[in-house]
Amino acid sequence: MKKVRFGVLSTAKIGREKVIPAMQQSDLCEISAICSRNQKRAEETAAQLSIPKAYGSYEELLADPEIDAIYNPLPNNLHVQWTIKSLMAGKHVLCEKPIGMDVKDARLLLDATKQFPDLKVMEAFMYRHHPRWKRTFELVRSGKLGEIIAVHSFFSYYNDDPENYRNSAEMGGGGLMDVGCYCVSVARLVFGRKPVSATGYSDYDPDFNVDRLTSGLLNFETGTSVFSCSTQCHKDQYVKIFGTKGKIELDWPFNPDFTKTTLLKSVIDEIEIIEEFEPCDHFTLQGDAFAKAVLNDEPVPISLEDSIENMEVIDMVRG
Repeated sequence: MKKVRFGVLSTAKIGREKVIPAMQQSDLCEISAICSRNQKRAEETAAQLSIPKAYGSYEELLADPEIDAIYNPLPNNLHVQWTIKSLMAGKHVLCEKPIGMDVKDARLLLDATKQFPDLKVMEAFMYRHHPRWKRTFELVRSGKLGEIIAVHSFFSYYNDDPENYRNSAEMGGGGLMDVGCYCVSVARLVFGRKPVSATGYSDYDPDFNVDRLTSGLLNFETGTSVFSCSTQCHKDQYVKIFGTKGKIELDWPFNPDFTKTTLLKSVIDEIEIIEEFEPCDHFTLQGDAFAKAVLNDEPVPISLEDSIENMEVIDMVRG
């Protein structure tokens, strides 16, 4: 079976610990190379993860003719720049979320892709590929919950490391960009459209100048979504969806334990239903979905227009 040969831009933690090992389990993906601005670090990471090639610069990796696609887990301020450079090198790109620093940045990328119509670009919102979420959206679209009235979500963890880019304003850090983007994405998908208005409140870390807490209110006219996200709070996450005839609850909706079954709890017409899903890694499923689009020359599951709309709402919350 033909595989898409990936090169990884940087030795970022999410790549090392989550995405690369998961994609190495895919029948459609092959991690062929990794790079770092430090040759030794690239070689050490390649050895640890059994990756054949290691490069001491991003440019060297992009120049490799045996690489079909790039996985871009660089800090947020480098997403658009290096995704465009990857396209110019003739590579498809799977880019970490959020796709850019703001909607203007994201639109620069969309404009650039028009010069490369044969190349695929997709934002790595991995949760959307999990079967539990696919079932959730199926239930919402079925109308069994009635009219959707409210979506509540929460996503938090604790990180006060000054060396972590998530605590750098210049690199696009902060809670809203790192984890609040999931809350915005879920709300848009459940309601099936962009909110007509949005507002938010943020509390900023005095040393890092990034939001360590953001709460948002999205107005979809027929309903609302409220969320809170934080980078300096006890680790937790949930999503609750309320309709006129029922509700859905998801514990650990965005990064569940891949080794355990996951549950989808719903109440429809006063009847409680619990559906169970076998253990799976949504990073593997994400790699599969992107690779299929490349191999079959089909549209990617998450379009850049979708990603731009998410950035528009994030900008609205920021005010």
